[in-house]
Amino acid sequence: MIKVGVAGAAGRMGARIAALCSEYEGLQLAGAFEREGHKDIGRDIGPLVGIGETGIMLQDNINKIIKHVDIIIDFTSIESTKMNLTVVSQEGKAIVIGTTGFSGADVAGMEPIFKLIPCVMASNMSLGVNLLLKVLQDVARVLGDDYDIEIVEAHHRLKKDAPSGTALKMAQVIADSLSRNLDEVGVYARHGIIGQRTRKEIGIQTVRAGDIVGEHTVLFGGLGERIELTHKASSRDTFARGALKAACWLAGKPAGLYDMQDVLNLK
Repeated sequence: MIKVGVAGAAGRMGARIAALCSEYEGLQLAGAFEREGHKDIGRDIGPLVGIGETGIMLQDNINKIIKHVDIIIDFTSIESTKMNLTVVSQEGKAIVIGTTGFSGADVAGMEPIFKLIPCVMASNMSLGVNLLLKVLQDVARVLGDDYDIEIVEAHHRLKKDAPSGTALKMAQVIADSLSRNLDEVGVYARHGIIGQRTRKEIGIQTVRAGDIVGEHTVLFGGLGERIELTHKASSRDTFARGALKAACWLAGKPAGLYDMQDVLNLK
């Protein structure tokens, strides 16, 4: 039995991960924690996430659960995730990271840890998005430079990072397929008299409104036609189930950094 600990377990994503853990054969919810000072510290996590009494009390620190779990699932914040990752590596455990917004420098700083423990890190854990990433590679390669590329992403008003990690991943996959440097061709905002669109730019535009769970559209615009590929998530359960699937897959894997393409055998 794989014992799972959930970071941010009283939050939007953490609560769904904790609630759905029992759906997966071989997984057992064994720990849950939140930030220090959270109003629900010390309460049974079960009623908090809608699954009844579990006997697992919400803790205020990863150190209070880490020895009792095999894998941590973390959808929190950049700084919290980096601190949790350090603790996980010190204890020789595994981790699934769904936190988004990491910079290149952040990832580079974590690379030594990825050599010590197994980790799945992905900007989006859904099956549909990861299949779409695979498709985008082929579409971009076939269409080449003859089609303009725009990505539009929409999320709820509380999302803190922009563009979304998924939109950036889509842009990177497309740029790699076309041998472009995303740092040079990415365009994240347009306003005023900006001049003619360049052939190789990749537009990435952001919408924040209401309670949108997550929507991403990639538009390939040619002369006389356009192709639009869209993924819409209507429930956070999509991402929670992907994270739990990743936890099942990660158990027993050697140290290293993996993504959902590895989990779903799409490489």
